Amino acid sequence: MGIGIILGIAIGGLIVLVGVFKAMWRVAEPNEALVISGSKHRTEGLGEGMGFRIVTGRGTLVLPGVQAVRKLSLDLNETELSVECVTHQGIPLKVRGVVIFKVGDDLVSIANAARRFLDQQRLMAERVHNVFAGHLRSIVGGLTVEDMIRDRDKLTGQTRAACGTEMEKLGLIVDSLQIHEIEDPTGYIQNLAMPHAAAVQRDARIAQAEANRRATEAEQQAFARMAEATRDSEILQAGYKAERDNASAKSAQAGPLAEAAAKQEVVVQETRVAELEAHRKEQQLQAEVRKPADARAYETRTLAEAERDARVSAAQARAKETELASAAEATATRVTGQAAAAAAEARGLADAAAVRAKGLAEADAIKARSAALAENQEAVIAQQLAENWPEIVRAGAGAFESVDNMVVLNGADGMSDLFAKALTMGGTGLGLARQLLSSMNGGQPNGSLNGVAGIGVPAQHKPVPEPVRLDEDFVIEEAKKED
Repeated sequence: MGIGIILGIAIGGLIVLVGVFKAMWRVAEPNEALVISGSKHRTEGLGEGMGFRIVTGRGTLVLPGVQAVRKLSLDLNETELSVECVTHQGIPLKVRGVVIFKVGDDLVSIANAARRFLDQQRLMAERVHNVFAGHLRSIVGGLTVEDMIRDRDKLTGQTRAACGTEMEKLGLIVDSLQIHEIEDPTGYIQNLAMPHAAAVQRDARIAQAEANRRATEAEQQAFARMAEATRDSEILQAGYKAERDNASAKSAQAGPLAEAAAKQEVVVQETRVAELEAHRKEQQLQAEVRKPADARAYETRTLAEAERDARVSAAQARAKETELASAAEATATRVTGQAAAAAAEARGLADAAAVRAKGLAEADAIKARSAALAENQEAVIAQQLAENWPEIVRAGAGAFESVDNMVVLNGADGMSDLFAKALTMGGTGLGLARQLLSSMNGGQPNGSLNGVAGIGVPAQHKPVPEPVRLDEDFVIEEAKKED
């Protein structure tokens, strides 16, 4: 009984002790600092007599009723900046930005912030805005608009440097300062950018035109390549179609070709059989016919060669004898020929002399006739007519050669008259006689009397007309003219 009470008292005392410890133990979160006041404390780095103790990241005992515990947030804070400024050029601007800040992690910064913002942490952003706004106006007043636009980091750096001392006194540190926008109510920045914007627009238009040109060239090249590809595709398709048609034709002809190949193989085999049969017959003929024939031929050839050698020997003997006889006969013939040549040469010289004498005589006769013809042409012609009268009569009768039937009204007298008129008609008979003489003497050219007088003297009268054929119609017509 007494042990149970003792255990109960002990457990109750332990529970009370745990409860008291829990009520007295405070733990600082990672993003906060515990500020404990109510007794004199010594903190490292801060000296003595500060009047409060700072705890971060760990737990500590706090005596209830003796000490007070409050928390200081170490979270990030931000404040928006919207400050109206005037530049060094007197141009009003409105700068917009943001400041991100927090309480420093060291004990000095926490102590400074605790003294200033422990009960006014919600006013921390407003205080920071006021600090940055004043320094930002001061810095912008020393800069030009061009400096602010071209080197915005310079503005940011100068602002942070100017506010650094004051932020340190407040126990705050600036994590980031960003200038978002610079508003220009007067349009200075816009006007400042217009030349550059015009140049940029110009370059943009030029670049766009160049891009359009290149795009057009690329499109045209693409169209050309498409056309080329289409052409190549059509050519390939045509080639494939031709191959398909060829394959179809070959497949259609496969049956006849196979049959033809089979027949060809049969013919080849039959040809081989025939060749073997012919070879067998050839071997048989070699054994049965050719070899005995060769033996007989060899025997005959041997006998013939022996007989030939005998004949050659006899022929050589006869040839030698004949050669000797021919040499003797040639000698006699050469002597005889030389004598005959001398005789023929003598006869030739005599004949040439005779021909020359005859030619000279004929030339003298021709000269005489030419002289006579020059003096009395009609007498010479009459003499020639008398000498050639048989030929003239024969030529006159030739006019009736092609006449099959002729009717003569007055009998034999009419026939005689007709023949006489045929001989004497045409230029009173003289021209016809000249023409007949010319035709009988070889058709001498017109304008000469070679056919009449037999000499080369030119005619002094009118040229003799072309020869006229004496057919029956011509003779009858001339007879009518004479009547």
